Amino acid sequence: MTSQNTVKTVFLMGLLMALFAVLGAVVGGSTGMFYAIIFGGVSNLIAWFFSDSLALSSQGAKELSVKEAPQLHNLVDRIAKSAGIPKPRVYLIQSPMVNAFATGRSPENGAVAVTTGILQALTQEELAGVIAHEIAHIRNRDTLIATIAATVAGAITSLAQMAQWMAVSQATHQRQQSKDNSSATFALIASLLMVFLAPIAAAIIQMAISRSREYAADEDGARFLGNPEPLASALEKIERSVANAVPRQLNPSMSHLYIINPLKMSGLQGLFRTHPPTRERIARLRSLRF
Repeated sequence: MTSQNTVKTVFLMGLLMALFAVLGAVVGGSTGMFYAIIFGGVSNLIAWFFSDSLALSSQGAKELSVKEAPQLHNLVDRIAKSAGIPKPRVYLIQSPMVNAFATGRSPENGAVAVTTGILQALTQEELAGVIAHEIAHIRNRDTLIATIAATVAGAITSLAQMAQWMAVSQATHQRQQSKDNSSATFALIASLLMVFLAPIAAAIIQMAISRSREYAADEDGARFLGNPEPLASALEKIERSVANAVPRQLNPSMSHLYIINPLKMSGLQGLFRTHPPTRERIARLRSLRF
């Protein structure tokens, strides 16, 4: 699992560099490509070293001390010992959304973030199941690839928006300077393709990374507890809460980090689901025998 995540991480960082290079070449030729590659390299460094901090801050997560949440810290500590990793940092997101996620480049700097909504909605046993699932992600080093994927997806979306603005500006300028606007038209078409294709590429990246790792984290988390039922029951409650929730503003590039995608997806959007069907996850959990 670790080696596969390493390959995926390298692929994502290479993909980000390639996208920056293509956009730079379309907009600014060889000079544009040169500066775009430099910018892409800086973006990759930020993704590697700060993707976890960016993910937490983007969700408004606040680190909790042991004094502020002793029961939650004890729960995280107990499950981390069962998983054989250092105790992750504990964060709280002030949100009625019933959800949680984990982040961190490695087990040594892992973090678990829970919402105020999940603390109110779940029993202690169910919360333990969710925490065990997130700690499984940390132990399996899924969190590095997940947070880098979020950073890359966000960068792709930003590239699409930047390409649209720059191409429209360039097309307008060239039409004012010359009757021959074929190059401006080409740049405009290329950037519009980026606008439409970039979100799809981002969704495919998230889907490819997330689905298989969720099944593995479910099973590992259940094994840490010695019982799959708490997590199965928690998933049922979280799924119901997502289905009945009032739509809220949430960055789609971060949605795959959560234990269940908090965004409602229907129609063609369903093709880009980042998580397996919750019903299937619950069935797999309840078929486990320890």
